[in-house]
Amino acid sequence: MREVLYRDAICEALDEEMARDERVMLIGEDIGFIGGNFKTTVGLLEKYGDLRVKDSAISEAGIVGMGVGMALTGVIPVVELMFSDFLLVAADQAINQMAKIRYMSGGQATVPMVIRCPIGGGRSSAAQHSQSMQAMVAHFPGIKVLVPSTAQEAKGLLKSAVRDPDPVIFFEHKMEYSNKFEIDDSIELIPIGKADVKRAGEDITIVATSSLAIKSLSAAEKLAGEGISCEVIDLRSVIPFDRDTVIASVKKTGRLLVVDEAHEFCGIGAEIGANLMDDIFYDLDAPIGRIATPNVPLPFSPALEMPIIPSEKKILEKVRAMVRPGA
Repeated sequence: MREVLYRDAICEALDEEMARDERVMLIGEDIGFIGGNFKTTVGLLEKYGDLRVKDSAISEAGIVGMGVGMALTGVIPVVELMFSDFLLVAADQAINQMAKIRYMSGGQATVPMVIRCPIGGGRSSAAQHSQSMQAMVAHFPGIKVLVPSTAQEAKGLLKSAVRDPDPVIFFEHKMEYSNKFEIDDSIELIPIGKADVKRAGEDITIVATSSLAIKSLSAAEKLAGEGISCEVIDLRSVIPFDRDTVIASVKKTGRLLVVDEAHEFCGIGAEIGANLMDDIFYDLDAPIGRIATPNVPLPFSPALEMPIIPSEKKILEKVRAMVRPGA
């Protein structure tokens, strides 16, 4: 085992995939000369040259559109957008082109590309640079949607994403980039579409995405001291969704709490609940719980922003209310 920053795990994955396959190419704003807005591509320009590590113009539609064209001609592009919010600028290219080409060509053409983008609040980046867009893009068929939590997941899943024959949107939580994690010396590919049971438990199942899987584990540790046993599942992949792992867990615990930082309305929690209800209804001892960001734009002021972001405290309070109502 060794300690690695989350951002360095991303860079290692890109480095290893570029060394493995000369078709892998990076494109994005400031990814070359300065090594990326969040320093996830440091050193790659010097190692692979500006033909494979391309600083782009400030045009998300142009970047993603170029990536689609590259993928159709045999290149494997990894496109970096500075913030997930900017997916909206590139929505036509990502949703109407990238996601649909395999289907509309009857399988004659594929688009093997990855779009990497940061999600989440916590940096006072305000309403246009703090959103979590995973639920939005998961709505559209043809895109695989990944939400790695730790450096281990980030590296293993990104390597799998680069090798996948279909388009992948890869969401990295911006508050994790500078955090250190212990990872294996040699990381195997993490299969896309397989959740990970991070902690076994008996009283409640917590399904969490991205950095909230880490907060859920911390909350579970504290709750164990109170006699509450939490099973924590790191979803890792929104699309494909590993419903079998979640169903098996809820049948054991009788309770389900979904924790995701995107806005609550039409969010991941609502879809997971609806998706599983036919299979878990008679096993539930309590209504399905959700923790998400309220349906308001992300404020700039830390005093307003931090209270609305899902937190360990909110997980603790919600689990106590679900397992011991009225206590």
